Amino acid sequence: MNTATKLGSYVLGLAVVFGGALGVGKVVGPVGAPAAEDHAAMTPMATPTATAGHGEHTAEQAKSDTPGGLQVSENGYTFNPLTTIKAGEPTDFRFTVTGPDGKPVTGYQVEHDKKLHLIVVSRDLGSFQHLHPEMAPDGIWSVKLTLEAPGAYRAFADFAPTGGSGLTLGTDLLVDGDYAPRALPEVSRTAEVDGYTLTLDGELTPGQSSRLTLKVSKDGKPVTDLQPYLGAYGHLVALRARDLAYLHVHPDGEPGDGTTTAGPEIVFYAQVPSVGDYRLFLDFQHDGKVRTADFTLGAGERPAIPAPTPTPTPTSSGHGDDGHSH
Repeated sequence: MNTATKLGSYVLGLAVVFGGALGVGKVVGPVGAPAAEDHAAMTPMATPTATAGHGEHTAEQAKSDTPGGLQVSENGYTFNPLTTIKAGEPTDFRFTVTGPDGKPVTGYQVEHDKKLHLIVVSRDLGSFQHLHPEMAPDGIWSVKLTLEAPGAYRAFADFAPTGGSGLTLGTDLLVDGDYAPRALPEVSRTAEVDGYTLTLDGELTPGQSSRLTLKVSKDGKPVTDLQPYLGAYGHLVALRARDLAYLHVHPDGEPGDGTTTAGPEIVFYAQVPSVGDYRLFLDFQHDGKVRTADFTLGAGERPAIPAPTPTPTPTSSGHGDDGHSH
């Protein structure tokens, strides 16, 4: 074996060892390490259909085949966490968004009542937080953040720089400690939170705008006096299982437009990029408090799982039925 061949085999061996080490066990590493992007083989994000009252990021998404949140940098903007987080400890989480000039961005457009939305989820999609940090004059953002358990988390910064289009950047947050990833919650169309019952009607169709209707009730009675939250009666985030592609949608219509009612139904138009399972997180406000309901929903038909290949039965000659033995 020549020197080049030996070196190639050695590098390949290292890739296998380090790749396997990330699967289970103990999380140890710096906060903000970029995720290993495994989305190259996934179906690209289809161009959303613009609809009144939602899809404000349509123009930006149309420019890229990469779904939101899978990249730490895009169009010269980079999401930079500055804080180490320990499990169960409230932390003043600090970060910047640097621009094409390498300096922290200080000019942002207000979208949905805020200059920047920070979403933090566990990578198994069992936990979800929607936060609104405050920015200092030097461009450093900060917000109180508690990550209860060790493991891998994904943070999304959703914003639009002044004079620019909307972006969603994502980065991993690694919390040291022993952990075991949980299975994705089963497909569900009903959620219970703080005495409220939420039901979801509609289907996700890959590549098409899909109508989703969420109905809110409490103690068996329809809720008809939802309160505006971030300029709407509901706020929905959808994340694709496995790679956590991010889809940020808002309901059809808005408070005060003369046609949109304050419940019990909230209608969304969502467009997902591919077949698969998605986690949906709905924020809604009632009686002065914001609550979050979560659902698991599948999109499209799953590929059929092939039947296992029968094991050849050994014969008296010591060969399998296929006539070969190795």
